[in-house]
Amino acid sequence: MPPDGSNPAVPTAMREARPGPPRPGAVRPHVPWYRSLSAQLIGLTILFVMVTEILIFVPSMAAERLNYMRATILRADLATLSLEETPNNMVSPELTRQLLDMVGVHAIVYRGGLVRRLVLADAMPTHLDLTVDLSQETALSRMRDAMAALFQARSRVMRVIGPSSQVEDGLVEVVMDDGPMVSALRDYAGEILSISALISLLTAALIYAILHWRLVRPMAKVTSSMVSFRRDPADMQAVVVPGTRRDEIGVAEHELAAMQNDLRVALRQNQRLAELGAAVSKISHDLRNILATATLLTDRLNESADPEVRRVAPSLMRSIDRAVTLCNDTLRFGRADEAAPHRSDFDLHELVEDVGASAGVPAGRGINWSNEVPAPFPIRADKEQVFRALLNLTRNAVQALEGRGGRVVARAAKVNGHIEIDVIDTGPGLPAKARDALFKPFAGSARSGGTGLGLAIARDIARAHRGDIHLVRSDDRGTQFRLEIADA
Repeated sequence: MPPDGSNPAVPTAMREARPGPPRPGAVRPHVPWYRSLSAQLIGLTILFVMVTEILIFVPSMAAERLNYMRATILRADLATLSLEETPNNMVSPELTRQLLDMVGVHAIVYRGGLVRRLVLADAMPTHLDLTVDLSQETALSRMRDAMAALFQARSRVMRVIGPSSQVEDGLVEVVMDDGPMVSALRDYAGEILSISALISLLTAALIYAILHWRLVRPMAKVTSSMVSFRRDPADMQAVVVPGTRRDEIGVAEHELAAMQNDLRVALRQNQRLAELGAAVSKISHDLRNILATATLLTDRLNESADPEVRRVAPSLMRSIDRAVTLCNDTLRFGRADEAAPHRSDFDLHELVEDVGASAGVPAGRGINWSNEVPAPFPIRADKEQVFRALLNLTRNAVQALEGRGGRVVARAAKVNGHIEIDVIDTGPGLPAKARDALFKPFAGSARSGGTGLGLAIARDIARAHRGDIHLVRSDDRGTQFRLEIADA
């Protein structure tokens, strides 16, 4: 572990983003109450319930106004029955006043067929503000008139026409002040609004309680686990404990728990690999120095007169060269990132010639190297990095032909803004196990003792040039790798 106690398996940016040291237990993120899901939930619930109540309130007021006018017509119709028992259908002024006060109108008019007569009347108003024919009203007009009456500033005189309940096809007209009706409407509206507010609060409380229990609390649990896990992935208490639910939240809890466990294992493995990589880098550095001394001593073996020594010296030299290459590749791969490409203009044909000369093609072993890149072939890229990538591909091709001979060919072409460089050999092809882990370090080698670092390094270089590396084919006719880089 580093001296500061930080976890090397956690990325530096993540450690720097932490607001402070981890707190024990689950960490609940601070959210202002007015921005919380609970506050939004209860606010929206009350709003939607009130909107629903308003949609019910307007038709209810229209129905209440209609019922009031119908009741007035019915009372007026019944009041006219008292005239049937009097001489000449006449009553005294006092009784007329009592009947009109009982009905709540200024006058009652009966209409039947072509006959229209004033039945009861008192002091008549000088004008009428509006006439309402109950048989002609629509639902929309009733709602409009009810809301207008509810918010009117003064009492109006209105004439209401409705069917008689005593005579078929008879009509009863009344002239009345709408003040009492408006007062009754307002009282009814107050009752409706009070009941609506009570229903809204009760409904909101029930919905809030259910949704808070079923949604908000589980989501807060998941969020708290995510925040705690971000602060300290190694803390086992930060891993969410899935419940028994089988809905979407239950699936989210199980998937989050699986992801956190997998990530903890990956971070622990990365930490061990980082520690192992540091140790291997130190060993490779020291081993490279030792091999450099061995190389100097081995050069002197070629000067020996002993035939047996001269026979084994080339094999010893090749073994030492491979060990040096392994050390260099390990040290290069041990870097956190490949250096950014430093692009310059150069001739790819000349670079491929240098690659062929540096690839160590054994002389007299039936292996032929062919540079088929057109000359000249100007490109703009990081010359050193492209050289390293091509050298790794070429060495792999040469090693595939050792002991059987064959041909290694390099070709290049510009296609759709990219430069495609092919390295082709006529070897036996890659085994299936090698193809499955082709670009994985320490796992993608096709030969015994190989590390697989060459292809991994070549891929990093290609991607740094906004390209990639692909296995075009690998069969009994040979293997073809393609290095693509952007033509910048």
